[in-house]
Amino acid sequence: MFPRPIIVRRGAPLLRGALVGGAGFLAGRAAARSADRNALQDAAIAEMQSQNAGPQYATPPQYAPLPPRYAPAQPQYAPPPAPPATSDDLASRLERLGSLHAEGVLTDEEFSAAKGRLLGT
Repeated sequence: MFPRPIIVRRGAPLLRGALVGGAGFLAGRAAARSADRNALQDAAIAEMQSQNAGPQYATPPQYAPLPPRYAPAQPQYAPPPAPPATSDDLASRLERLGSLHAEGVLTDEEFSAAKGRLLGT
């Protein structure tokens, strides 16, 4: 039948293999160095952050209290009214006022004013 054609390979196959393998080795070594460099940078960043773990913002300044003329005014309230007297107490006070008026210790005006205060009018 037909004779087989003879294929002659030209060039050095061993040299081609070394070239491809060397390029792969260099690429892997560069990737490993890059990963090591990134790990070192991450460790340095973590160390710096742990040293600066204090507050990130300055504390607000503490101000002195306002002088009295600028301080807000405190509301002025009227004193609470006196509790109403009980009827027994009121009656005894009126009797005492009447006896003082009858003895002449109190004038008519003083008696009327004291009675008005007791009765709340």
